[in-house]
This record gives sequence, C-alpha cells and structure tokens, in this order.
Amino acid sequence: MTRDLGPLSAVVDLAGELIRRPSRAGLDECAPVLAVLEDWLTRHGLPNRRLHDGARRPVALLVEIAGGRPGPWWALDACVDTAPYGDETAWSFPPTAGDVVDGRLRGRGAADSKLAAALFCHLAAEVHGRAAGLRGGLAVLLDADEHTGGFGGARAYLADPDAVRPAGVMIGYPGFDEVVVGGRGLWRARIAVHGTSGHSGSRRPVLGAVSRAARLVGLLDATPLPGASGAFPLPPKLTVTYCHGGEGFSVVPDRCEIGVDVRTTPDFDARAAEHLVRAAVTGLDGELPSPRPTEVTAVASWPPYRLARDEQPAAALLGAAAGQGLRVRARTAGPSNIGNLLAGEGIPATAGFGLPHEGLHGVDELVHLAELPAVHAVYRRAVRDLLTR
Repeated sequence: MTRDLGPLSAVVDLAGELIRRPSRAGLDECAPVLAVLEDWLTRHGLPNRRLHDGARRPVALLVEIAGGRPGPWWALDACVDTAPYGDETAWSFPPTAGDVVDGRLRGRGAADSKLAAALFCHLAAEVHGRAAGLRGGLAVLLDADEHTGGFGGARAYLADPDAVRPAGVMIGYPGFDEVVVGGRGLWRARIAVHGTSGHSGSRRPVLGAVSRAARLVGLLDATPLPGASGAFPLPPKLTVTYCHGGEGFSVVPDRCEIGVDVRTTPDFDARAAEHLVRAAVTGLDGELPSPRPTEVTAVASWPPYRLARDEQPAAALLGAAAGQGLRVRARTAGPSNIGNLLAGEGIPATAGFGLPHEGLHGVDELVHLAELPAVHAVYRRAVRDLLTR
C-alpha cells in the first residue's frame, strides 16, 4: 500500500496495477488493462460495459451512474492506453514499474492518464453511493484507443445508442496549475506531387517529383499566416510533417507525397487552411509544370474551441479549484485533443487538470503524488456541483 495518502492510497494502488499492464497504442492488446478495471469496478458494484469499434474491437469501458432526479449528465474521461516507451535503455526505471519512490508514481501512463483513470473510478464509487439524491447522472469513459489518434473510445461512446449524451466532459490530462478550456483545431492533408520519371544519369534533364515537392515545401513554409486575434489567444500554424518519394539512386521519381498539418483558430478555420494550401499548390504547378497536376486530399479536420470561464464544465472545475485555495489559470492549448472532437459534436469539454508530472511521452514518466488530495478534492467538488445544480 502507498503510505501518507490515507484512503487515496487505494487510488495509487489501482493506478500502479494499470501501469504494470502494458497498453501502448498500436502495440499491446488492451484486454489486460481493461480486465483490471472491470474487476475493480465489479468488486465495487459499479455498472460497466465495454464499448467496441466498427471492427468489434474493445476500445473503452463505460460506467454510467444515474441520479435519482432529472437533470443533465456529465462525463469524466481518462485514457488507459499510452504512448510507446521509446528507447527503454534511456529510462532509469522500468516503464512498467508502477511503484512509488520518493512520493512519485513511476511508469508509462502515470501522467497520461492511468492515475486519472484510477481517480475517476474512485469518484464514480463515491457518486454511486449517494446517487439517489443527485440530478442527471455521471458517466466515466475509460478510453483504450486515444493515443492511436483515432479516439475510438470517445467515438464509440458518442455513437452508442444506449449511452446518455453528456452535457459536458472533463478529461483527466495532467497539469496542476491550469485548467485547459480550449485548443487549436486542425486541418490535415496528403499532397501527391508528380514529376517526370527517367534515369538519373540521362543527358535529357527531367524534373522529378521530389524536386517539385521540395519546392512546394518551400512555398508552404514561406506562406504568411495571420497572428492571434480576438479572444482566442493562439495564432494558426502550418507544419510539413513528412515527405516520402523515390526508390533508389538511378531513377528520377515520378511521385512524392508530403503531409501537411495546419493548426486552425476561429479566425483561420479549416476552409482558410485548405485555401492556403491549394493556393501554394497552384503556384507550384504554374511555376514548375508537370505531366499531372498536384493532388490535395484532406484527411482530417477538427474545429478549434474555447470555453468561457463561466461555461460548464469549465466553471465548475475552476470554481472547485478556487474553493480549494488553488491559483489555476484557464489555458487554451496549442495541440489538439479529444476536446476538439467533442466540440465538433457540440459538447463542451475541459482537457486537463491533474497532478504535476515529468516525462510525458518521453523517458521516466511520473507524477508527483503530494497534490493528489487537492486534485481529488477539486474533481469531487466539481462533480458534486454539477450533479446538484
């Protein structure tokens, strides 16, 4: 048992069990980590069921606790799959340690987000014990398909005809000094750049696809973007994220593909992002003609979002933090997250308040446990306030 945390030692013990079950997205089966959660939830009398994707793979566990009086439902969400370990030899402890040393819970997923999953399970047990006097209901989504980028658990939850649609969601990402109330959106595309094939040693000059793609990357990188404006505090951002083309030294390639990621804002949305990219493509095809025009295929688009401080569930979480004497700020994140997916569905979400952490997605991931009582108290009060309004 973990010492010095009283009843919350059980939260850390459950989180440690989850960390000791590898659940790297795309590498490990999620069944072992889900089995730990199912066993805990069943032993504590909490109704739970697995959610599946279109291929019938399990992607999440869902806990639903109905209150005794009518009202809106709210959800807590934490992922139980993780980033990969990377170079394990660079770690100073095993990625699956799941132990506590010097007040720190260690291992992959400690920060993102197995400790939050364990905490939310315990909060669900508290709510279940007094559900008759509460309004609406509480759902806890334990997502096993978050780090793939597919967000299969959240999608399955929203698509489930038997699940009650939440009025808002609180996502248990880590970070003790801020409540994340928004994030930039994104627009992503694959761009197929064509050229003339031939022998690299031929006397006849040919313009290959890789050379044309390099020029397009230059055009994209040089395209000006607007700065931050209005109430949204971040500017848009464009990044070329990959470039694939060619097969050897002696052949001039006739096709090269590049990936483009544009982070969007309310004043520079997906339509503006696509217009910018297509304008650069038009410029390339005019400057360096090829046998085939360059092709742009959009692959993903999420809207930006930002909750006002008085909008739920941000208001409940910020108010609960203030009630604990914590000075936290409302922050809009640069990276996108599940909150963007929920925003596209018209569901407001916070995307982070939790423990101080180190090594997120890197080596030696851990969380500092000294603040666990405060984090527990904040979520407990926020949930209580939402379910008694």
